[in-house]
Amino acid sequence: MLKYIGMRLIYMIGVFLLISILMFVLYNSIPGDRALIQVSAMQGKVSDQQFQILYQNARDSLGLDDPLPIRYLKWIKNLMMGNLGYSTWYKQDVIKVVQSPLMNTIFINIFATILALGITIPLGIVCAVKKFSLFDNTVQVGTIVGYSIPVFVIGLVCIYIFSVKLSWLPISGMNSPGFTGTGFAAFKDRMYYLTLPLFVMTISSLGGMTRYVRAAMIDALSMDYIATARAKGLKEKVVIYSHAWRNALLPVITLIIGWFISIFSGSLIVENLFGLNGLGKLYYTGLFNQDYDIAMAIQMFYCIISLIGNLIIDLSYGIVDPRIRVNK
Repeated sequence: MLKYIGMRLIYMIGVFLLISILMFVLYNSIPGDRALIQVSAMQGKVSDQQFQILYQNARDSLGLDDPLPIRYLKWIKNLMMGNLGYSTWYKQDVIKVVQSPLMNTIFINIFATILALGITIPLGIVCAVKKFSLFDNTVQVGTIVGYSIPVFVIGLVCIYIFSVKLSWLPISGMNSPGFTGTGFAAFKDRMYYLTLPLFVMTISSLGGMTRYVRAAMIDALSMDYIATARAKGLKEKVVIYSHAWRNALLPVITLIIGWFISIFSGSLIVENLFGLNGLGKLYYTGLFNQDYDIAMAIQMFYCIISLIGNLIIDLSYGIVDPRIRVNK
């Protein structure tokens, strides 16, 4: 096991460096002048000569006049030391900019993921047990419709119903304007603003996972060992949840862990639609304003999370099914 983990870590480091090179070359090949964006606010406020001095100082601080390989080596060295760069849009270090959006993204997505899994797994199991019944057919139609509708359409419909027509929930934001409460009052106010985004994220996630769990359970229930377990007189609940579900969990676990990994990725559409201060919106803002230090920092963070997640998925197979070994 330890040998396998060690080999995977070496592989992960290689993949990380390769992706970092590709991302750095890609972002630095995009047309635009970051130094000019950084000092553009001073244009017209100082003389042309002073502006040129400020512009050249900005280029020097960003290392834009260095050859691309030198710039990459400086960037990856700083990245390894925890220095994520400087945001030309927010005028502060990237590590300070991403702290609050990261916490917000984790907070939002943990709730949405737990709610979705708490609904889809039992629903998929029931649909598999009651295959082709009225309940199963109704759920299947609903999941197909939900899976086919884009998340922004679901969001706009929910905003129209719950915010515009019924006035139950706010359209955007994360806290009441001027709110200064703490403790449970702050949590209650935050959840009031996040109810609609969480509802949209949960609804948009139900279709795919429900159908996946249903298919895995139907396949497991068709196996010979299930007929043997029933022939032995075991209770139906034991057959379903102890025998069938454990074997059906193996193909589902990849999707489940992938959902939990996505906790850190943020939702570009939902965060922009509801005005949430998360990583998805921050990433969009960085790209839109050519703030590439923020964009690259978030991109490499996603890369690390994905690599760690894939390792966890591989190791989890051995936990779910002891017959699987990852020693080699």
